Amino acid sequence: LASLSLGSLGLLRLFGVPWSWSLAAGFGVFLGTGGWKYLYIVVRTAKRDLNGLYVLLRVKIALWHHLRRNSNIPSIFAQTVKQHPNKLALIYDATGETWTFTQLDLLSNAVAQWALAQGWAPGDVVALFMESRPLQVALWLGLAKVGVEAALINFNLQRDALLHCVGVSASRGIVFGAELSGAMLEVSSSLSPSMVRFCTGELSVDCLASLAAQNLDYILASAPTLPPPPCIPPKSFNDRLFYIYTSGTTGLPKAAIVVHSRYYRIAAFGYHAFRMRRDDIIYDCLPLYHSAGNIMGVGQCLINGLTVVVKKKFSASRFWEDCIKHNCTVVQYIGEICRYLLSQPVRPSEKGHRVRLAVGNGLRPSVWEAFTERFGVAQVGEFYGATECNCSIANMDGKVGACGFNSRILPNVYPIRLMKVDEETTELVRDRHGLCVPCRPGEPGLLVGRINQQDPLRRFDGYANQDATRKKIANNVFKKNDSAYLSGDVLVMDELGYMYFRDRSGDTFRWRGENVSTTEVEGTLSGLLGQADVAVYGVAVPDVEGKAGMAAIADPTGTFDCDAFLRGVQQALPPYARPVFLRISPQVDTTGTFKIQKTRLQREGYDPRLSTDQIYFLNSRAGRYEAVNEELHSAIVEGRMAL
Repeated sequence: LASLSLGSLGLLRLFGVPWSWSLAAGFGVFLGTGGWKYLYIVVRTAKRDLNGLYVLLRVKIALWHHLRRNSNIPSIFAQTVKQHPNKLALIYDATGETWTFTQLDLLSNAVAQWALAQGWAPGDVVALFMESRPLQVALWLGLAKVGVEAALINFNLQRDALLHCVGVSASRGIVFGAELSGAMLEVSSSLSPSMVRFCTGELSVDCLASLAAQNLDYILASAPTLPPPPCIPPKSFNDRLFYIYTSGTTGLPKAAIVVHSRYYRIAAFGYHAFRMRRDDIIYDCLPLYHSAGNIMGVGQCLINGLTVVVKKKFSASRFWEDCIKHNCTVVQYIGEICRYLLSQPVRPSEKGHRVRLAVGNGLRPSVWEAFTERFGVAQVGEFYGATECNCSIANMDGKVGACGFNSRILPNVYPIRLMKVDEETTELVRDRHGLCVPCRPGEPGLLVGRINQQDPLRRFDGYANQDATRKKIANNVFKKNDSAYLSGDVLVMDELGYMYFRDRSGDTFRWRGENVSTTEVEGTLSGLLGQADVAVYGVAVPDVEGKAGMAAIADPTGTFDCDAFLRGVQQALPPYARPVFLRISPQVDTTGTFKIQKTRLQREGYDPRLSTDQIYFLNSRAGRYEAVNEELHSAIVEGRMAL
């Protein structure tokens, strides 16, 4: 008995072996290890770990099956269409339009035929720049049918950031929504003349001409809907599907590579981990340029045949009414969404819905319990993961506050770890053998995942920029000559293996569900202010998720103009990246090598009592920056002033 592992115990239970045998096996493990604490952990976590092992095996077997068949997302979707030809696939809440699986398939065929007529070949890239709508799904899916890769551009981006994202993907063409024609006009002259441009939506002939764009809606309406011929060379399961942009610690957004197997893995993992059902209807109010909205949400439609309601933009006042209207049983969230919903006045609709599951990330413990109790949602499916990461985890048993777990009994089944980092340098701490030092329970550490490019669960495909890819890989982490993905996030694990998000390391902070790069914002603000010294950092606000952006600005002449600054910021930065707080100083502290020092600035935050500098707060309702005095500071800290 002492030689039995928990893996064996799990197999015994999976095949119906009585609990008496399982208890005997657990006691054998206890005898073999010699500790009551170990037995305590086994008893407390065996059911959770076995369920996790079951989900892991199901996804792994499915991935292996598709690898052997040389599947890809379009071929998997084709099977879904055969199973549910007349079932509703996508519903567009803004207009009430619906697409059955057959209709979505035909529309994506038209997209594929249009792409072929353009002369695009496998490996070419086309940028998609539009607000969330089902057509966006048909576009990237149709492009994928002929091996063309989409670059999904954040529709909040403007000017330099927009040009960067289009350029880094080497896109040959761009499809933009008419609603974003203003942003396109600002960058049109800077785009390559060889880049073909297409618009979807209502736009005047003159505006189309000024953008040198064609109306894609007219083209698709007359395009053939026959399946396109197989692309040559065919796209395999581990080939590129599309790019999703993510802010890193090095400045401008990075184009994360999403291969077909990764898309499948994320969607399948969510489906099985949170026990979704084929008759579920998902309310997806997250942007489709995000992996959460496009893969965890829409992926359930394409892969598993669920119906997905696409919401153009999140609305706290309409949220539960929409769920009732469309008979939704699953909703998606980020932590901010749940808080926004709790801040709404009580409505009958918030208890009249059929939602049993909320899936997402960033839900704080205090908001978690209030959310489930007030709105009657039985299950919260909290998870941790980034578009490109290989160390995703999920909270499968509803542990409040946890974003997932890793087995304390069989940690090597899923090779992820929290590793110690130097708080000053954020570098991994290494032992005398040159290997990384794992954290003990209760110690915060950097989450890393061992890389194995032959395993779809463990591979790391990185970014379009190879330098950015290399910066996310460390060597000699678990053992000599291995490699591991660096998440950039600090988590902490308790004695039972539950993991809790702590913070982001490096120069990135999270605000309003978006990762904000301080380097990128500093560059933009410095440019607006004639290359003035600017330090950007995140500051905590009580009972608010993430960190609010704060900018310390050097103003030696004392001529800083808040109103003019705000006008420039509104043109140059998306809302989530605009500084909530300003600190105007004669100078900003720098090192001998002119690197800005932020430690003292972050410590003092926006408290006017800790500095003689003038501090301002962005009052979004008034539309202006206001000077922070002790009274306003108290109102912000106590939650009486909305951010």
